Amino acid sequence: MWLQKIIQLKKRTRGFHLITREIMQQLPELSDFNIGIMHVFIQHTSASLTLNENADPSVR
Repeated sequence: MWLQKIIQLKKRTRGFHLITREIMQQLPELSDFNIGIMHVFIQHTSASLTLNENADPSVR
């Protein structure tokens, strides 16, 4: 099974932002997957993305 979708996140001010909740709301199909690879492409020239696995919620 595979999924391809284009989503748009709400605009934010400069800084670091947690977007996990917004991603999960826009991609409810993710709960159907137990394992896989996710490719993320940002179509913005000055945006960057950091992915953390098993992050400690007390660390910000």
